Amino acid sequence: MSLHVTTEPVRIVRHHDGVVEVRLDDPGRGNALDLRTSEALRDATAEVAADPGGAVLLRSSGGSFCVGGDLRAFAGRGAETGTYVHAVASAAHAAIQTLYELPVPLVTAVRGAAAGGGIGLALVGDIVLAARSARFRLAYTAIGLTPDCGASWFLPRLVGPRRAADLILTNRVLNCDDAERWGLVSRCVDDEELDETAHLTAAELAAGAADALRTAKGLLRAGAGDGLRRHLAEEARSIGALADGQEAQNRITSFLVPKSVS
Repeated sequence: MSLHVTTEPVRIVRHHDGVVEVRLDDPGRGNALDLRTSEALRDATAEVAADPGGAVLLRSSGGSFCVGGDLRAFAGRGAETGTYVHAVASAAHAAIQTLYELPVPLVTAVRGAAAGGGIGLALVGDIVLAARSARFRLAYTAIGLTPDCGASWFLPRLVGPRRAADLILTNRVLNCDDAERWGLVSRCVDDEELDETAHLTAAELAAGAADALRTAKGLLRAGAGDGLRRHLAEEARSIGALADGQEAQNRITSFLVPKSVS
């Protein structure tokens, strides 16, 4: 295994078995997406796409996969909020598009919280493995924003329009078993087995019939990339516009205020 550091919150690990790993590596912040992290992810995925090995594994360090946008980075920007949020979303969306268009199989491994933009990062995988601790929550409308990172594109295709609307509008939390039952993830595994299972899954794919796997993946996603690209652009526009509004800014500020315990 060789380690290549791109930008601090995201790492690329190239394994000798043909697996190329993209790792969100800022566990102290729940792998939250601020501009620095989103741009690091954009750059790392572009580098991986140029030489993706036999399979790509996307996972995170720490107890959370990705808690979504870094609300502390969003708060207090006033008239610049929308511009900043749009920039964060656009960089993350470039990463999503690159991951979606990888010619080789992509495995994602989800532990703990997958919220906001973390949902799109989880769902972009061809095979999505989730630990028993995984919890999925959109959470956007609770802070006056709309989905980004492709969540409003992936969800209706995976779980159907009714369940997608339920998840997006009510911000309900799905545990791992529910996510598997709904078709959000491929399968659930015990937490202590997630990393090994995800790597072995990617390694088996990397050792498989490369031409057949690439062609099969191409058939599964034929013609969908342009639709995702247009949708990501609209998601970025919508979340940026709403972030400029007073309602969203008030909700973000309120969310960050410590709640008293009675």
